[in-house]
Amino acid sequence: MKRTSWVIMLLASMLFSACSSQETVMPTPPAPSPQLDPQPQPTEPVEVYPFTAPLTGMGNEQKLDQRPIMVMVNNLPKARPQSGLDKADIVYEVLAEGEVTRFLAIYHSQKPEVIGPVRSIRPYFIEIGRGFDAILVHAGGSPEALATLASHDYSNINEISNSQYFWRESFRKPPHNLYTNLDKIEQAIADKKMRTTAELPYLPFLPADAEITDGEPATHIDVVYHRLNKAAYEYDAQSKRYLRFSDGQPHMDLTTNKQLSVTNLLVIAANHRILDKEGRRAVDVVGPGDGYLFQQGKARKIKWRREGGMIRAYTDASFSEELPLLPGNTWVNIVSTVPGLADAVTYQ
Repeated sequence: MKRTSWVIMLLASMLFSACSSQETVMPTPPAPSPQLDPQPQPTEPVEVYPFTAPLTGMGNEQKLDQRPIMVMVNNLPKARPQSGLDKADIVYEVLAEGEVTRFLAIYHSQKPEVIGPVRSIRPYFIEIGRGFDAILVHAGGSPEALATLASHDYSNINEISNSQYFWRESFRKPPHNLYTNLDKIEQAIADKKMRTTAELPYLPFLPADAEITDGEPATHIDVVYHRLNKAAYEYDAQSKRYLRFSDGQPHMDLTTNKQLSVTNLLVIAANHRILDKEGRRAVDVVGPGDGYLFQQGKARKIKWRREGGMIRAYTDASFSEELPLLPGNTWVNIVSTVPGLADAVTYQ
């Protein structure tokens, strides 16, 4: 009996020792899943060009040092829509006779399929083209303009004596049906052994991503040359360009069927003087004078003068700071100082 009690006590002691010495095992929580960094969104690669077009500030695959070509383009209502104005680096719009404007289209970095209708030249058109060292393309001209071309070494291609480099279309009546293209002009340059390279005027340009913050809002612009000759521009925020209208209608390109648009719009007032009973004018394209520079829906009042061959915009009358352009095309509308900017130009 004693032996049995002792055995029971021994077993109980062993069981108690085993239970007290055993550690309590708690379940191990699962390791947290690693947090993955969000994947970066793909971005459009920025195309880098080896060269920059000197008259637009746009990137280009080739160095552009050839002489610009300036073509006189008709702007009578019967000549609209024109062809090729959308591919010009710079366009000047200036009054000729009869309160009608003419376009001076400067071609350098782009090649339109067709240019025209081509019209005649005036002395102040020659002065503008001379600043670019441009080859001047025209169909006749005023007596004074033709005398100027004959007495100076200004390379020019006059349709009157060079009709093989032009053609006439049947869908319009003369004189609103004369056209050319850069292939024919380049052939004329080669045939006449004209100099092909030039030292181009320098233009300052802003970076491609620049945002214009200075100036007053100007999303709609009216430019009145005459009560029967009005231009307007509407700012398109998506493209950051001004869409052009003529006499209340969208101003289209005949070849591409697209509305003309402008990145930099310079409107300046210059002295105009009537010379004869035909209404021919003398227009001061040297300056100085007043004007506006419109960019990205903003208007800035400027002073202008022709410097280094080109009409340029400055911040003040001391001409100490030139306003740079945005990369893209430029249009220069030249209105008369009489009645002046206040009557000719309005914006909102």
